[in-house]
Amino acid sequence: MHACMHAGGFQLSVENGKSYMLRIINAALNEELFFKIAGHKLTVVEVDATYVKPFTTDTIVIAPGQTTNAIITATKSSGMFMMAASPFMDSPIAVDNKTATATLHYTGTLSTTSTTLTIPPPQNSTATANNFIDSLRSLNSKKFPANVPLKIDHSLYFTVGLGINKCPSCKAGNGSRVVASINNVTFVMPTTALLQAHYFNKKGVFTTDFPGNPPVSFNYTGAPPANLATSSGTKVYRLKYNSTVQLVLQDTSIISPENHPVHLHGFNFFAVGKGLGNYNPKVDPKNFNLVDPVERNTIGVPSGGWVAIRFRADNPGVWFMHCHLEVHTTWGLKMAFLVDNGNGPNESLLPPPKDLPKC
Repeated sequence: MHACMHAGGFQLSVENGKSYMLRIINAALNEELFFKIAGHKLTVVEVDATYVKPFTTDTIVIAPGQTTNAIITATKSSGMFMMAASPFMDSPIAVDNKTATATLHYTGTLSTTSTTLTIPPPQNSTATANNFIDSLRSLNSKKFPANVPLKIDHSLYFTVGLGINKCPSCKAGNGSRVVASINNVTFVMPTTALLQAHYFNKKGVFTTDFPGNPPVSFNYTGAPPANLATSSGTKVYRLKYNSTVQLVLQDTSIISPENHPVHLHGFNFFAVGKGLGNYNPKVDPKNFNLVDPVERNTIGVPSGGWVAIRFRADNPGVWFMHCHLEVHTTWGLKMAFLVDNGNGPNESLLPPPKDLPKC
């Protein structure tokens, strides 16, 4: 797509009466996006390579790292129609508020024809985003069941957000710098690969003491605590093979609340609930969708809110979970799950190829 309608850009040629599958990927580094096409509806059929119950919308919201498949039917006899991708940001954070555009071009339409325009949603249109997110449901059919874990072995509560640590060499920050963390742990990248260290039982690369709950409780979406510092470390959370996990990801207001698109490697998960404010473990689970929640691998933690996911740890190895905002993951908003081997070779980590270069 192109940021200027008058400077060329991508054109998608279509014929009246035909339907087309659009495979939409947010490849941006730091921005969630709205996507829409002037004068046309989109039928969403898949997110993150998993089928959903089809529904029709005029606007898709998609976070960095997420994918969406949608069908568009060319219902017009002719014409050119603007496709628009614009930022979604419902926090007081500056973004590059520009709209990227492309053109849906009906075959036979003269190139001099005026393009039908569309107006993107307001940058802070939380209602538009929620309308899309709340419409996502798994098929939960006989062929494509939604195998949501009902019995939970690990109930985890992770805060995701920012912090401020001392940095004597950071002159621009008056001796401090902004960092990011999960459960107040800013991840430190090791010089030896985690999977390599795990497989060869190399000591000193990581520890298995990642906290399952916030080390210090506070009003996560209210006034921040006096101490904004985080701890640093290369910590993982250990899971037995085939154990079940419920993970609540909680945004914090430290520096600023913000929507964090969190991606889990190695697994799909079910998004069973979400809400604003602080998660209430006594009240909120009563509203979880355990029948047909959407299944995906990247989820947006709402600005000033929380999201709950469930998955089964049936893939042995070491798997990163991180914010898909590039600036946040480089600041340390990431951690890893270590999943032990199960029984036998089909439930165990394969050895690396003999010619695999070592980190």
